[in-house]
Amino acid sequence: MTEQLTDILACPICKGPLVWLGESQEFLCRADRLAYPVREGIPVMLPDEARRLTPDDRALANR
Repeated sequence: MTEQLTDILACPICKGPLVWLGESQEFLCRADRLAYPVREGIPVMLPDEARRLTPDDRALANR
């Protein structure tokens, strides 16, 4: 992901900032505890497509 793209993307639910997780190819919203996937280089910013973070994902949320 380009830095310019990550600077303009926001969570579609809370409009808050997102964190890029390159290793899992996801954008993370810490406030809503959701991870938005990137498929074929395109961020999928649909709440229904987001993955809810599990307790095992706490380390991701705290980065």
